[in-house]
Amino acid sequence: MNKIEIDHLSLDYAEKKGSFTALQDVSLTVKEGEFVSIIGSSGCGKSTLLSVLEGLNHPSSGTVKINGEPVKGCGIDRGVVFQQYSLFPWMTARNNVAFGIKQSRKELSRAERLQIADEYLKKVGLDNFGNKYPGQLSGGMQQRVAIARALAMDTDILLMDEPFGAIDPKNRTALWELLLELWENDSEKKKTVLFVTHDIDEAIFLSDRIIMMDSAPGRISAEIKVPFRRPRVRTELLRSKEYNFFKNNLLNAFYNEEEEVEENNHYIESYIDKIAL
Repeated sequence: MNKIEIDHLSLDYAEKKGSFTALQDVSLTVKEGEFVSIIGSSGCGKSTLLSVLEGLNHPSSGTVKINGEPVKGCGIDRGVVFQQYSLFPWMTARNNVAFGIKQSRKELSRAERLQIADEYLKKVGLDNFGNKYPGQLSGGMQQRVAIARALAMDTDILLMDEPFGAIDPKNRTALWELLLELWENDSEKKKTVLFVTHDIDEAIFLSDRIIMMDSAPGRISAEIKVPFRRPRVRTELLRSKEYNFFKNNLLNAFYNEEEEVEENNHYIESYIDKIAL
C-alpha cells in the first residue's frame, strides 16, 4: 500500500522579476512502513519537498496525497522532526513530549499524556531527565526529546529534516541506531519515514531506498534500493567490501554530472542483484 503519493509536483515561488522554480515534475511513492531517505546538495529542494508534505507549502502543479487523500494543510497524521530541536524552552522535557501528544491524541487526559511521555522518554534513554528544561540538556539529548515527542504522537508518518545534522559524529551514530531500534521494534505498525540528509553513510544505514535530487530546479535524478538486510550492525557494514563498493558508487552518482547519473544508477542496481547482505 502506498502511504505517500507525489505525482508531477512542481512548486514556484513568486519573485520581484518573475518566479523561481524550487521543484519541477517530482514524482515519488512511499510504501507503508518504508524508510526512504532524500539526499542532494543544498538548494535542491529536499526540505521544500518535506514542507509540501507537512502542508506548509502548496504545489503550483501536480498532486500530493497521503493515505489516498490530497494534502490540504498541516495534519496530526504526520510527526515532524527538524534539524533544530524545536523544543519549547519554557517547558520541561516531559511537558514538551506531552504537548505533542495533546495535539494528536486529544481524547487522552493530562495524566495519560504524562504517562505516555514518561514511557517515550525512557525509550530514548532520558527517563531521569523528564524535569529538565531544554537549556539544561545537550544537543543530542534535546534531539532525543524531539524524537520521543514525534514518536509519542503515534502518527503513521514521520517527516525528518536533517534531524542529526547539528549533532557531533559520535552522538549522531548513536541516534541512528536508536532511531532504527525504535522504528524496527514498533509493536503495532511500523511507521513510514521520509528522511532528508546530506550524509551518504546516514542514508545507507537507515534506509530501504535512497532518492537522489538535483538542483536548479529541484528534481529527482535517481532512486536506488539499499541492498543490505535488516537488522543492520553499523560496524559490520562499514567493514564489508560490499558496503564500501555501494557507497563509492553512490558518491560517484552524487558528484557526477547529470548525464552520468543514470549510468551510475544502472551500475549500482546491477550490483544490488549480485549481493545479499
